[in-house]
Amino acid sequence: MDIVGFLKSQFICHLLICYIFIVSGLIINFIQLFTLILWPINKQLFRRINCRLAYCISSQMVMLLEWWSGTDCTLYTDPESYHKYGKENAIVILNHNFEIDFLCGWNFCERFGVLGSSKVLAKKELSYMPIIGWMWYFLEIVFCKRKWEEDRRTVVQKLLNLRDYPENFWFLIHCEGTRFTEQKHQISMQVAKAKGLPKLKYHLLPRTKGFAVTVQCLRNVVSAVYDSTLNFRNNENPTLLGVLNGKKYHADLYVRQDVPEDEQECSTWLHKLYQEKDAFQEEYYRTGTYPAVPIVPPRRPWTLLNWLFWALLLLYPLFKLLINMINSGSSLTLASFAFVIIIASVGVRWMIGVTEINKGSTYGNNDNKQKQK
Repeated sequence: MDIVGFLKSQFICHLLICYIFIVSGLIINFIQLFTLILWPINKQLFRRINCRLAYCISSQMVMLLEWWSGTDCTLYTDPESYHKYGKENAIVILNHNFEIDFLCGWNFCERFGVLGSSKVLAKKELSYMPIIGWMWYFLEIVFCKRKWEEDRRTVVQKLLNLRDYPENFWFLIHCEGTRFTEQKHQISMQVAKAKGLPKLKYHLLPRTKGFAVTVQCLRNVVSAVYDSTLNFRNNENPTLLGVLNGKKYHADLYVRQDVPEDEQECSTWLHKLYQEKDAFQEEYYRTGTYPAVPIVPPRRPWTLLNWLFWALLLLYPLFKLLINMINSGSSLTLASFAFVIIIASVGVRWMIGVTEINKGSTYGNNDNKQKQK
C-alpha cells in the first residue's frame, strides 16, 4: 500500500473528514435558518440561495466518492439524450441495491450541474436529522410517512409547489421504496404472485402510487423520466466505509429516457419498466456491459474546491485549540478532549451504520406482509 492509500485508511483522517462535514453542515443549517426571512419577500431568491447552500453540504459527500475514493463512473446512454442531461427537469428512477447508490445518484447529478437543486421523495424521519435532513427541509424536499392515506394530500401539495422552481432540478425516486435484501425480495415476490404480476429476479416490486402522483403533479414542468440502473464491476458490493477508507470502485450506470404516455397507465408502465430493468441486470451480469454507448462524464472541480475551503476554514482553529489544550497540561482538559473524541467516533460509526444494508429499514418486510393478509 502506498503512503496516500495508508493515510486514507487511518481513522484520524476519517475523524477529520467527519469533523469538517458536521461543523460546516451545522454552520450552513444555521445560515439556512436565516434565509427564511426571504420566503415572504422573494421566494425565488430564497430557493436559489438554498440550492447553493445545499450544494456546500451534499458536494462534500460526492467529493469522497470522486476525489477521495477515486471511484470511476461510466455512463451508458444514448448520445442524443446525453446532451440534454442537466438542461431539463426530469424524474430519475434509481434502483436500490447498494449501500452507496444514493451517493452515485448524487454523483450523477453533480456531473450535470443539478446537485444543489436535486429533489428526493424521503421518509419523514429524515427531516429531523441534523445537516442533511435539515438541508432537505430548506430545499422543499418531499417527505412522506409511507402511509398513503396520510401522505396523499401533503405529497401532492409539496409536488405542486415545485412547478415554479427557478432552477433545473432532477427528482430522484426509488420506486421500490426500500433497499433490496433477499428477505424483502422473497416477500415482494409473494405479493407479485398474489397479484398476478410478473416476478423480478433483481428488484423488488415497484410501488406505483407515489410514482404516478409524482408524474401527474410534475407533468407540466418535467420533460422526461430517466430510468437508471446501477451496477459495479467485478461483482463488488461497495460500502460507505470502503469509500471512507479510500477504496476505489468502478460504477456502471445505464440511463435511458422515456415518458409515460398516459397518466392513468403509470402503474402498468412502471411494472413493464422494472421487467426491462431486470433484463438489463441479467445482461450486465452475463456480459459486464449495457446495450448503449459508454460515456465518461468529466469530473467537475467544484466538489473538491468546496471541501478544501471548509477544511482550511475549520482545521486551523481545531489544531490551535488542540495545541493550547496540550500546552495547558490540565488532566481534566485532556480527559474532556478524549471524551469528545470517543463521542465523535461513536457518531461517525452511527452515520456509516445508517447506510448499511443489514441495518436498513424494515419497511419492505412489514408493509408487504400486511398486503398479503
